[in-house]
Amino acid sequence: MSAAATQAPLRGVTNTRRVPRFPLSVPADVTVLRSGIPYSIPGRSISMGERGLGLVLAGELRPGDAVGIEFRLPDVRGPFRLKAVVRYQALLQCGLEFVGLTSEQQTLIEHWARMKSAANPETGSRAASGHAALPRKTADAAFMRPPVRKRRAQYLRGVTFRRALVIALAGTLLLGGLGWWHWYHAWSELESQIPGSKPISQLPPATVPAEVMEGRVTHKLDPIYPEAARQANIQGVVALDVVIAPDGSVSDVRPVSGPEALTPAAVDAVKWWRFQPYLVNGQAVQVKTTLAVDFRRD
Repeated sequence: MSAAATQAPLRGVTNTRRVPRFPLSVPADVTVLRSGIPYSIPGRSISMGERGLGLVLAGELRPGDAVGIEFRLPDVRGPFRLKAVVRYQALLQCGLEFVGLTSEQQTLIEHWARMKSAANPETGSRAASGHAALPRKTADAAFMRPPVRKRRAQYLRGVTFRRALVIALAGTLLLGGLGWWHWYHAWSELESQIPGSKPISQLPPATVPAEVMEGRVTHKLDPIYPEAARQANIQGVVALDVVIAPDGSVSDVRPVSGPEALTPAAVDAVKWWRFQPYLVNGQAVQVKTTLAVDFRRD
């Protein structure tokens, strides 16, 4: 493969390739399965022959990996989508061997290789004899490993930074969600203790006589006789229209009649009354009734 061809003359190892390989520089995408998930690695081709392709990739593969590759050949319409096996890997350079080519794909690749061989017969003869010489640019590329390593380090730093950013954002959202849930729970509990703050049943309210509801009182708070009304000798009965929630708490109080000086005290007291839930067909419902609060001086 290209990486092997690049390194062999520099190490003094004889190139045993028997198939001509021709320079080819086109974008290529390699797809490999990682834990069952397709992972795409962008790259660029270096050379190609009838049996395989040399690449420089922005990620690492392992010899023996089965991959999918997509690229375009010059003067050939449409992209090539092939299957291949990794035969060589060194740093970010790798060599792929084509597998499972269709007859049409094989014909197109062989035709392209014959065209290249006819245009440059010297390259084909050197590859067939096992002594393929390196082009000047390819030989120079063998001494450019530090920049490749630098780009790889920059890529890994970028991946690490993005992962840390995602983790920090997820942690912030989680803490914010927990804080909102605690605030909402505490506020709901506080609201449930305020008279008249509980939700009203969706069923229509039932109108119940006062004497029936007075018999269902479980907690009754006596009104505070206003001192001004006591000194003015104001007495009487304050009538109130009351709405009782399904849970027995008072959800609404409106004065109907009675001395105006005594009305606020009557309303404040009845708001804290509690009743047994009133059932209709076995379900607690909202109740409307009229209650009377009597103010008499001792």
